[in-house]
Amino acid sequence: MDAIALWQRYQDWLYFHEGLGLYLDVSRMHFDDAFVESLRPKLDKAFADMDQLEKGAIANPDENRMVGHYWLRNPDLAPTPELTQEIVQTLEQIEAFAEKIQTGAIHPPRASRFTDIISIGIGGSALGPEFVAEALAADFPPLKIHFIDNTDPAGIDRILNQLRNNLASTLVLVISKSGGTPEPRNGMIEVKKAYAGNNLDFAQYAVAITSPGSNLDKVAQSEGWLARFPMYDWVGGRTSEMSTVGLVPAALQGIDIRAMLEGAKEMDDATRIPDIKKNPAALLALSWYHAGKGKGEKDMVVLPYKDSLALFSRYLQQLVMESLGKEKDLDGNVVHQGIAVYGNKGSTDQHAYVQQLRDGVPNFFATLIEVLEDRHGQSPEIDPGVTSGDYLSGFLQGTRKALYENHRDSITITIPQVNARTVGALIALYDRAVGFYGNLVNINAYHQPGVEAGKKAAAAILDLQTKVVAVLQTEKTPLSLEEIAEKVGAAEEVEAIYKILRHLHANQRGVVLQGNLGQPESLKVSLS
Repeated sequence: MDAIALWQRYQDWLYFHEGLGLYLDVSRMHFDDAFVESLRPKLDKAFADMDQLEKGAIANPDENRMVGHYWLRNPDLAPTPELTQEIVQTLEQIEAFAEKIQTGAIHPPRASRFTDIISIGIGGSALGPEFVAEALAADFPPLKIHFIDNTDPAGIDRILNQLRNNLASTLVLVISKSGGTPEPRNGMIEVKKAYAGNNLDFAQYAVAITSPGSNLDKVAQSEGWLARFPMYDWVGGRTSEMSTVGLVPAALQGIDIRAMLEGAKEMDDATRIPDIKKNPAALLALSWYHAGKGKGEKDMVVLPYKDSLALFSRYLQQLVMESLGKEKDLDGNVVHQGIAVYGNKGSTDQHAYVQQLRDGVPNFFATLIEVLEDRHGQSPEIDPGVTSGDYLSGFLQGTRKALYENHRDSITITIPQVNARTVGALIALYDRAVGFYGNLVNINAYHQPGVEAGKKAAAAILDLQTKVVAVLQTEKTPLSLEEIAEKVGAAEEVEAIYKILRHLHANQRGVVLQGNLGQPESLKVSLS
């Protein structure tokens, strides 16, 4: 396509949201009008299905749940007056609590104010808050946040060591819908022990964000924690940033949560318009469908050209891959759907993997995110008439052009600046795009059976570990791996038993391995 025709295509397909100052450019995706017309019946159905979703239809049939994260930014849309009131009141409670913490009206026993936050969560209870903190927190926030988002002992130690001089002024958020998810539960127990080790009453530092009546909620209530905030059954983890999960930590950091919600609401309004060219989420879903032929045949590479958005690709990994990565469609057919997401930021990645994107395997489409404002205030010139921000803009446009010239698809999203409204809008845009795409490929975007399967498998390993240790405690002579497997009634799990014992041995947990560690069949195992 020549330059004039391409310029016309850009104008024909450019989406602009005046209120948000957001542009969406899909002109560098290689679909044509015939493809759009062929997909129109599916898109029309998606518009209707999304409308029913917002009205409270059961969108997660596996768990018989409504999907209502859209109501969080517009409570009047909630299907009952009681839900509307609950959403409004919870938001007011978040703001009141954050103000009391920041002013010192609520303070720790040994300090006049809280200075730091430890946020303990996993998946959607960590990725959203981490992204928003990186994007929006001030350089010197009223409280500095630290995340424990894994069950890695060294990672937990690192956070606790960093805070060893400030532990007595550190607030702890424990975020878990059920209260039983191992990673946040483990983090809570370890942090609780660290507070006890410093003669600090954990309850006077702790906040629970969980489902009413959960195990965590009961513990927080019985121990008299500082506060408890509800997680809703109708909000999934990967769409929970606009719920208490994301709003509590954001408000504590001084981030304007009302502006985030308003930006998301404005975007939600835009993505309800049943017209492809006037609906940015539909344009994204259409582009994704075309790029991967409706089968996820190409990966989504996300490149925000702004340091503060560096974690956006990591946030989108869960939102997109957990929502769309499904074995079966809604009719029970095996389809193996999904779109792989990876990325970091521009222009860093131009010196990393853009070489492959342009010249290597064409198994991707790119999403470039442009921020018009370089910085607050004027920029010094690096060269005559040229600033660092000009270079960044040039790198983005250059990458987009180089990809297109070599027949690589790309989408460009442009926002005026990184602020609470635009971040809220970006989150809402992708929330809806994922929902649309799920409709186009006929899958349930709101459940995660693969995640649950992984949790069950992990639990089975821990149960096996308990049985193995119990057997060794009763034996007076060393046993081979096969003998241990037979005694625990798991002859087919020899490899798992070997890995359990190797881990216990490496961590001085009383397991003695005699023999060649590289030849498992030679090992004899006992307890010290």
